[in-house]
Amino acid sequence: MPERIGTVERNTKETKIRLTLNLDGTGHSRIDTKIGFFDHMLDGFARHGLFDLDVTCDGDIAVDCHHSIEDTGIVFGTAIREAVGDKKGIKRYGSCILPMDEALVLCAVDLSGRPYLVYDAAFTNQSIGGMDTQMAKEFFYAVSYAAGMNLHIKVFYGENDHHIMEAMFKAFAKALDAATQFDPRIQDVLSTKGSL
Repeated sequence: MPERIGTVERNTKETKIRLTLNLDGTGHSRIDTKIGFFDHMLDGFARHGLFDLDVTCDGDIAVDCHHSIEDTGIVFGTAIREAVGDKKGIKRYGSCILPMDEALVLCAVDLSGRPYLVYDAAFTNQSIGGMDTQMAKEFFYAVSYAAGMNLHIKVFYGENDHHIMEAMFKAFAKALDAATQFDPRIQDVLSTKGSL
């Protein structure tokens, strides 16, 4: 079976990003975005999805964290699309309802080729560890559109912003892992159209 790895580099006046994603990894990560909490979220994604993830981002964080996180989302989604390839034999759909202490979060994914984000979440605080909480939506929006996936995230409940955000990233990891798994019963792509 060929390796399912996506490597993407993107350089602008605001950010310089290099990212490698291995869908068939072991949960190993090397991450340096200069935004501590965002690094923690990406590490949790890799570890709980059993993906190998290597990310470096040199961005204009003297301005704020916006460009670094949004642009990392663009690169991340592009790497997912590249790694998934023609999607033959994969389950296409994945979902996870994930608890993190008092928080409960749903994530559902469809690797349909059609980008769409539904995001239902609210935070109490403006930022967590240098990451603006409103950037979670911007990140997942960028991922969904660059990857060409339906991505639904819903926070059922939670009080601690750290737990809510962490549950979102981990639920996304588990849902994406499920969607990218092979099923021997699927011989082509899982679509009545014959392509995704």
